[in-house]
Amino acid sequence: MFLVATRNFPPEIGGMQNLMEGLSNALLNHGPVKVFAENYDGFEEYDQNSKLDIERISGFKLFRKYRKANRINEFIETNEIRAAFFDHWKSIENIETSTIKKTKSFCLIHSKEINHPVGSSLNKRVIKSLDKADHVIANSRFTKELALKLGVKDVIVINPGCNYPIPINDEAKKYATSIYGKTSPKLITISRLDGRKSHYNVMMTIKNILPKFPNLKYVSIGDGEEGNNLLKLREYLKLENNVELIFKCTEQEKVALLEQSDVFVMPSVVFKKSVEGFGITYIEAASYGKPSIGGIYGGEGDAIKSGQTGYLCNGNDLSAIYDTFLKILSNNNYIKLGANALEFSKEFNWNKIIKKYINLI
Repeated sequence: MFLVATRNFPPEIGGMQNLMEGLSNALLNHGPVKVFAENYDGFEEYDQNSKLDIERISGFKLFRKYRKANRINEFIETNEIRAAFFDHWKSIENIETSTIKKTKSFCLIHSKEINHPVGSSLNKRVIKSLDKADHVIANSRFTKELALKLGVKDVIVINPGCNYPIPINDEAKKYATSIYGKTSPKLITISRLDGRKSHYNVMMTIKNILPKFPNLKYVSIGDGEEGNNLLKLREYLKLENNVELIFKCTEQEKVALLEQSDVFVMPSVVFKKSVEGFGITYIEAASYGKPSIGGIYGGEGDAIKSGQTGYLCNGNDLSAIYDTFLKILSNNNYIKLGANALEFSKEFNWNKIIKKYINLI
């Protein structure tokens, strides 16, 4: 039996949630899987339809983490666990060292959550927690290099797997068509609305490039603290006809909009301590044959082959974004790049990725 302990799991939406769901389901091909996750709206229906054995831990955050750790300690002590997987250093922090040594263990790292100054209290907690795991798994070469600089030892790179593409129903396809209409080219971003994702600079660039592509449509899917600011910017730039900000939609509507788009756009930057560790959404877009524009500061280089499956550019530089838009949109260049991206995405199929974990057990 495999054990998965995670702070991020569906039906909550997000890249980490997709990662831990994909990892858990891929493990099912190699044995039963017990998942310890936290409550989220609608979890009852999700759990009922899942093949996974999911135990949800509820309660106030402070008490919940100890209650969860106690249940995991107890489960490992009373069951034969082939390997345990933790999504975050905080997920393994309160597991007894003597208990975790009863099984092979993996802890995943993703850059943002380990990016604390060397010698700080948080840095010491990170290193102490990760020392418990047999294998520390970085999601990209960038994250591995960051971890080593921060004092983490023996880091292995295993890129996240991809759950996509998934079938899309007709209702969702009609919804996407109603959003895009007859516009072209069609750009899309799927992410939280925060300072790291460069929505602001993307919209500024769209304003500048509209004379060359007057029928362009940009769709942003996601919510976050920058939502109101982006609505105001759209109004200020008079982009109401060219920019659609969708704060909430279903999974089917999301992938339908992605499928009907031409280019995925997310030139991420460093924001405070936050940096893109990998960017599974680039691979998700690639699985639908869409090239991506990503940033140059984090682990996007593992998810985008610049010049082949999309481009990397400086998300802080409006001129760089503009020039990249021109390269990918001119002469329908995105069609060739999208075909390359589709082939590249197959390397991230969970059936291939999970074998890298199994080989380490």
